[in-house]
Amino acid sequence: MQPALPRRRSFRSVAAAAATLLAVSVAGCTFTPQPAPQPPGQPSPTVLSPAPAPPAAVPPPYGKPVFPLRDVRIAAVGDMNGVRTYAPDSPSGRNAAAITRLVQNNEIDAFLGIGDFQYDAAYCEDYVKYWSRLWGGTLPKLYWVSAPNHDWKPGRNEDLDDFMNGQCPGSSAKAAINHERGFIENGQPYSKDFGNWHFAFLSSAHWRYNPARAQALTTWLDRDLAAAKAAGKHLAVVHHEPYFTSSTETHERNVDHKPWIDVMWKHRVRLTLSGSQHNYERSCPVNNDDQCVSDGMTSFQVSTGGVGLRPFTSSPPYIVKRFSDTHGFLRLTLRVDGSFDWNFVPTSGSSTDAGTRSAAE
Repeated sequence: MQPALPRRRSFRSVAAAAATLLAVSVAGCTFTPQPAPQPPGQPSPTVLSPAPAPPAAVPPPYGKPVFPLRDVRIAAVGDMNGVRTYAPDSPSGRNAAAITRLVQNNEIDAFLGIGDFQYDAAYCEDYVKYWSRLWGGTLPKLYWVSAPNHDWKPGRNEDLDDFMNGQCPGSSAKAAINHERGFIENGQPYSKDFGNWHFAFLSSAHWRYNPARAQALTTWLDRDLAAAKAAGKHLAVVHHEPYFTSSTETHERNVDHKPWIDVMWKHRVRLTLSGSQHNYERSCPVNNDDQCVSDGMTSFQVSTGGVGLRPFTSSPPYIVKRFSDTHGFLRLTLRVDGSFDWNFVPTSGSSTDAGTRSAAE
């Protein structure tokens, strides 16, 4: 269901075609090898069937993960690594180390990177020299979305997709979604099922750089969510720039995202994740008219990955929890029935947030 995007560089290699196995049959008959005739009185030799070939080994933790219908454990954060930051005791380093431990100990099933991975104008060299030194251990379970400006601005910095596909010089590691899907262009939408939950990943950059493309993705989102809902999935959407948010001196609400929000409400998305504001916010279950309603979207804005934090300059009524004095990340436990638990894990600072949304609300 993903619309194809034109490739911008000609030097990217195309993946080698997989070998094809040919089965041959003759006139619908099956032939069984027979032993050669033996002299009278001599026993016939035993015909041994060849042992089945062992399955191809998949080096952990990669491969194509199967998320059974059980609780799914997720970590999520955006706005991660400051300019030329690689110190382990920095806010970025502490977050990266904590999430890397969760990945290595198999305590989470996925890490959702909500954009703005590396500041300021990030190129291949920056991801390899700085981001990878702290956050590289999260790649085996990383599902990412690109953000405007710091991750991707056409004609300025266009290397995040190369990095996530292991194509930057000095770094061959791939993000989990790239192991599963292959190359993903900056801004290319995709969706992924985690157990009984369906996540759509969208780049907010289109609203800034190509509004016509962003409008076209509204149709993609509508069809994608409709199909997942028909299949009985609970719905979630990840995009970098937030709609349900307080203002700061740098950013206000991204009102241009409203067409996406209308589609999310139409299909009763239960959960949204965004970043960009350099602080933490959680909304009430909210509809597309900013009203707290029982079947609305719980919107988390988690941009506390490591860059400098910003105070709030407005107080919208749909925001029920927020702080701007603590770096950390969000942990979610998504349950089969549509309920979920959340817990903000502080790594530099002491503010936190935890709770549960039941399946009935």
